[in-house]
Amino acid sequence: MAFGWIDEQAQARRRAGLVRTLRPRPADSPLLDLASNDYLGLARHPEVTAGAAEAARAWGGGATGSRLVTGTTELHTELERELADFCGVEAALVFSSGYAANLAAVTALAPHGSLVVSDAGNHASLIDGCRLARGATQVVAHADPEAVRKALGTHEGPAVLVSDTVFSVDGDAAPLAAYAAACRDYGAGLVVDDAHGLGVLGAGGRGAPHAAGLAGAGDVVVTATLSKSLGSQGGAVLGPARVIDHLVNAARTFIFDTGLAPAAAGAALAALRLLRREPERAARARAVARELHERLTAAGLEAVRPDAAVVSVRAPSPEKAVRWAADCRAAGLAVGCFRPPSVPDGISRLRLTARADLSGAQIEHAVRVIGETRP
Repeated sequence: MAFGWIDEQAQARRRAGLVRTLRPRPADSPLLDLASNDYLGLARHPEVTAGAAEAARAWGGGATGSRLVTGTTELHTELERELADFCGVEAALVFSSGYAANLAAVTALAPHGSLVVSDAGNHASLIDGCRLARGATQVVAHADPEAVRKALGTHEGPAVLVSDTVFSVDGDAAPLAAYAAACRDYGAGLVVDDAHGLGVLGAGGRGAPHAAGLAGAGDVVVTATLSKSLGSQGGAVLGPARVIDHLVNAARTFIFDTGLAPAAAGAALAALRLLRREPERAARARAVARELHERLTAAGLEAVRPDAAVVSVRAPSPEKAVRWAADCRAAGLAVGCFRPPSVPDGISRLRLTARADLSGAQIEHAVRVIGETRP
């Protein structure tokens, strides 16, 4: 029977406790949200929603075509200019998603004969970019600059290191300065995904590369998402103008994909301008993460020290992680639940988002619920 193998895989997932289900949320959910990636609390900010509405009224519901046909509006180029200026780079290019941005950057910068060195903790979008790239990929130990040097030393020709700046599972930061030094010693490029760093790290939220002194470097390319700190949707690649020009001509997820919807571009631009005016939001998100970690560990839970705004709490098993998250939800708290194959080390976790707009009472409530429902 066609697709009969799907039933076998479904049974295997049920036995392993790894079934995933969609859970539609209402617009006025009563849950305290520590599950989303809305780090700065901007997704529902009146200025951000107004930016989305105004863009939709002016430009329509969709971009109407690929960026190279009709999908580039004046709004898109305005967003790109302001993103580049904010992050301290020459140029930026906006994509329909952060996933598409990562696929574009990795595949377009890893031609035949090149080597792609990939951190073992990388996000699935970087991993898929490596799989699609025409160069050879070598996966190295997580956050290990010496492993990167060893890999680069085995190759003659073009090479690039790809890494998250902040890893989405545990919220730990990559050793960017050491990674950049290793790449420069071997003449390799550095491509970093700042999805969880933009808006949280660096001066006023300018990102992890900015904090590491790498902003504007000619050998560093940064990808980012507009769907986390900026509360919108879409992605971007930022870096040297010649790299951005190359992506316009060579990146398949740019050339053949419909452009980002104007409403999303308008929302992201409004959020970026708000962050410029209120740079303290970035520091607040980091402070909330530290407080969550301190309170959780004081309660005897195994929480990983956050480097940005992700707080990870270890669970005994996939099944117990699912039950724990469900019990939190029943108590009015939404938390993320990460299980294999989403976690590279096979350890299931609750994943908490430290939002800049959380109050002290909300933090206390979240810690209490997580502690009382622990398996």
